[in-house]
Amino acid sequence: MKKSGILNRHLAGATAELGHGDGVLICDAGMPIPPGPRVVDLAFRAGVPSFQEVLEGLLEELVVEGATAAQEVRESNPEAAALLTAHFPTTLTHVTHENLKTLSAGARLIVRTGEARPYANVLLRCGVFF
Repeated sequence: MKKSGILNRHLAGATAELGHGDGVLICDAGMPIPPGPRVVDLAFRAGVPSFQEVLEGLLEELVVEGATAAQEVRESNPEAAALLTAHFPTTLTHVTHENLKTLSAGARLIVRTGEARPYANVLLRCGVFF
């Protein structure tokens, strides 16, 4: 059994299959899940696991070249906005929440957290390690 890194077998397998340019949506429990992308649902109960825990865990595993969040996060969820700005100070872009929902349909992987605060969602664009 693995003793470090991602232990969830579905998430570990899905991240291993990602390539350059693939999208990964990390979303709160309320984000509509579009048909099509692979979904790994980690939600256990409200707030567990948190958006921050899942984001930071995935950032240990992935190379990310860009991130997109809903512009509404800045006003409605300042904690999530600050977290995203700290992790992506130069590569974070904002779109409307409706546009983020549209873009999420093109993601290769969606990871649903137990987060119960609004707009705790980010679409990551995978990079390469070389």
